[in-house]
Parts: sequence; C-alpha cells; structure tokens
Amino acid sequence: MGFWSLLEVASMPVIQVLFISVVGAFLATDRCKLFPVEARNSMNKVVFVLFAPALMFANLAQTVTLEDMISWWFMPVNMGLTFLIGGILGWIVVKILKPPPYLEGLIVATCSSGNMGNLPIILVPAICDEDKSPFGNRSVCRTVGLSYASFSMALGGFYIWTYTFRLIKGSAMKFKDIEESEQKAIRSSNSDLEADHKSHLLGAPEETLVKQETGFWRKGVDFLHEILEELRAPPSVGAIIGFIFGAVTWLRNLIIGDDAPLRIVQTTAKLLGDGTIPCMTIILGGNLIQGLRSSAVKPVVVLGIVCVRYILLPIIGIGIVKSAESFGFLPADPLFQYVLMLQFTLPPAMNIGTMTQLYNVGQDECSVLMLWTYLVAILALTVWSTIFLHLLV
Repeated sequence: MGFWSLLEVASMPVIQVLFISVVGAFLATDRCKLFPVEARNSMNKVVFVLFAPALMFANLAQTVTLEDMISWWFMPVNMGLTFLIGGILGWIVVKILKPPPYLEGLIVATCSSGNMGNLPIILVPAICDEDKSPFGNRSVCRTVGLSYASFSMALGGFYIWTYTFRLIKGSAMKFKDIEESEQKAIRSSNSDLEADHKSHLLGAPEETLVKQETGFWRKGVDFLHEILEELRAPPSVGAIIGFIFGAVTWLRNLIIGDDAPLRIVQTTAKLLGDGTIPCMTIILGGNLIQGLRSSAVKPVVVLGIVCVRYILLPIIGIGIVKSAESFGFLPADPLFQYVLMLQFTLPPAMNIGTMTQLYNVGQDECSVLMLWTYLVAILALTVWSTIFLHLLV
C-alpha cells in the first residue's frame, strides 16, 4: 500500500470533520445567524444527555462480548497508557509554556485524549478494503478490524468521559475562581480598603485551620465522591450499561440479532448515537468563528500539542506495542497491533469540545486547537500509518 493511497485513506475522515466544522462555522456567522451561542449550548446539552450515552451503549452492546474483553485485555491497558503518558507530557507542556490557568486542563486533555471514535472506525476498514492491504483477506480483515475499532471507540468514550471530563471540570473550577477573585477585587476597590484588609486578615486563619483539619481520610472520601459523580455522567452510564449487556449473554440476546425480542432498543440507540459526531462537529465549527477572533491560544501552545500528539506519543507507542508483543501479551494478529499503535497517533477527541461547551470554559480556544491539530493530522496519520505497516508486515 503506497504513500499516496494511505494519504487518501487517512485524510478522508479528517477532511470530513473539517467540512462539517466549516458548515457549523458558516451557520454561526453574523451573516447567517442560525447558530448563536444559545443554540450551541442547547444542542450540546442534548448531545451530552442523549446522543453520547446512546452511542456508547449501542457500540458496546453490539460489538463487545465477554470473550473479546478477555482476549483483547491489553487494549484497555494500552489506551490507559496513551491517556497517562499523554497527560504527563501535557503537564510538562503546561509547566514550560505557562498558559492561563483556565486553559491548563484543556491543554492536558488535548495532549492525552485521542479521537478513538470515528477516525479508527473509518480508517481501519478502509485500509482493509485496499487491493494491496497487508492484512490478508479483505472481508475477514474488515470484520475483525471493525470489531477492534468499535471496541477502541467504546473504551475511548469511557476514558474520555471520566479522566478527560475531570480535567475540563477542573479548568472550569479554576476559571470560576478567577472570575470570583476579580469580582472581589472590584468590590473591594469600591469599599473601605482598610476595613476590607482587616476582614481578610481575620478570615485567613480560619481558612487555614479548616485546611489543616482536613485529613487524609477526608481527602480520600472526597476523591471517591468525585469519581462516583463522574461515573454518573450520562455517557459513562451508557458505557457501563453497554458493557453489562455485551458481557452477559442472555441480556445481549435480548437486544442484539434479527430474532432478538427487544431489538428495537438497540436500533433506536444506534439511530440516536449516529447523531453524536455530526452534532459535536457542527458545535465545534460554530465556536471556531469566535475562537479565531478572541482566542488566547498562542502559536507555541499549538506547536507543543502537535509535538506531543504527532511526534512523542507515536514513538512511545511503537515501543510499548513492540515490548508487549515480545512478552507475549498480544494476539498473533498484526491488525490488532496496528490499532494499538494507531491509538497513540490520533488527533484530540471531539468530545473535548462538548465538555468545554458544557462548562462554558475555553470553548473558543478548544476550536482553534482542534482546527490546527486536525489539519496536521492529515499528514501525520499518513506518515505514521506507513511506518506502522512497514514495522508489522
């Protein structure tokens, strides 16, 4: 499979995302005025509460069985490593470049959270369909590859709606604290400065005392409470229920298959889930107009994220997958290894835009980051796919 064929295959899903984003951007322009901020916020809530949970449930219940979870056990480990290593590299980027505090979580999220959804679903079967595909029989490759990509998408959604969701939520809290501090400063400038200073001094020891009384046990309970709250997010609930229906045979037979008595549940969930990616992408495009006008993202931040996602992570991914193969952790299937390597090379997850819109923090900057990272992804996915194929076959 030549470079130009790979370029065509790898660029198609990325170009689709960019085209839909352009549509969203046009609808949000002052000339069109069909997609204002209020409409984007309302659509984003529908995606969060309805479309994304339906997508998680439909994909997991249909494509993942208990046997798959056991035989493909390294895929969730591999994906966890992409989030962990990407998060560490993103944290390093934040410490070096020192962006505004409310953007720190967004930068770490874009470095750690890849688009495990629509890109592998399109890219992997497309490579199998090529006449010169190195993965053997076309129909077998497509079926197995689609299962790998679907499992990757389901796992990615679970990681994103827990780990990444927590990062964006933390940024929103920082942004809120900054706004409250500014409002307090404005109020204090209009009042007696000396009296305000005394009240601040009187309040400080009490705050310090409260912090000192907060022990390790209390922190652990608070952390567990936060995790449980994140697991209660609608997409996470959809993923958990999908895992249960996929793993339990009799539940799976209720909704999956032509003879399933409740197959209408699966078809309805799939119909709703199909609206997730287009809606998220249109919202992202709508935010892009405002982002290009007022974004606080510096070019060096974009460069740092691009280096992490398209240089450092793919190199680390090759080392991890090859090491796992040498230890006998992986099935004897080069396509499985290709999907694992691909997980280290994908552009940032579209769900990040949904989260920033949900918490009303950094959505303009998120759109700009997505624009540049997806433009670079056209070439990066092609180059790295070529390298992966040469290493595996």
